[in-house]
Amino acid sequence: MGKVIAIANQKGGVGKTTTAINLAASLAVLEKKTLVIDADPQANTTSGLNFDPDSQEKITLYQVLIGEGSIAEAVQDTSLDYLKVITSHIDLVGAEVEMINLQDRESILKKAISTIKDQYDYIILDCAPSLGLITINALTAADSVIIPVQPEFFALEGLGKLLNTIKIVQTRLNRGLNIEGFLFTMFDGRLRLHNQVVEEVKKHFDNMVFETVIPRNIKLSEAPSFGKPAILYDAVSAGANNYLLLAKEIIRRNS
Repeated sequence: MGKVIAIANQKGGVGKTTTAINLAASLAVLEKKTLVIDADPQANTTSGLNFDPDSQEKITLYQVLIGEGSIAEAVQDTSLDYLKVITSHIDLVGAEVEMINLQDRESILKKAISTIKDQYDYIILDCAPSLGLITINALTAADSVIIPVQPEFFALEGLGKLLNTIKIVQTRLNRGLNIEGFLFTMFDGRLRLHNQVVEEVKKHFDNMVFETVIPRNIKLSEAPSFGKPAILYDAVSAGANNYLLLAKEIIRRNS
């Protein structure tokens, strides 16, 4: 039975999509059967894996959520043998409105994933930078959540709101939801503020913070424009190596 991990933070620009793409690719390189689901209408994971987010040819997550296609039909191959993807589309913006009157609307994604869960070792959900119905669906479907955190003051401000949402989901919708860990992204060890923030969060959350830290890295920024994860764009880059370390840390935690 696969483990479903949501990558969530309602603050934008903290490295959610970068983490979704590169963690999924790293797990696949380590020969773990991995599915990444783009649950963000911006469809950056979709384009970052070299799929056209405007294409109407394939079933996307939108059709799955509104009941116009099965999740099995939406799965597509990628350039990595062990990595599959379910793409997103701008239409996903309208899915929340269309789902609003459906029964058990918070559990639609969970029910869909349950039909394919045993085919994968890991299912990674890239959430939108909001706490809307689709993100609630992702948290309801997930076994755990990775919270990417930029080590800056404003990034920490929104953390309380996200943790409160996770607590509500745990209480009402998904008692089994755990926090997989806080992941520091865009870290610059030369900045005193970054080091202070990391220490502060570690003091509060202790072993919930990943040992692996993702530094600022130009290759991580460049790779999506070539439709590749960093490990295929530049396998020896610091960014690719750090996501590989993160994948190994997650495998170790879950073994």
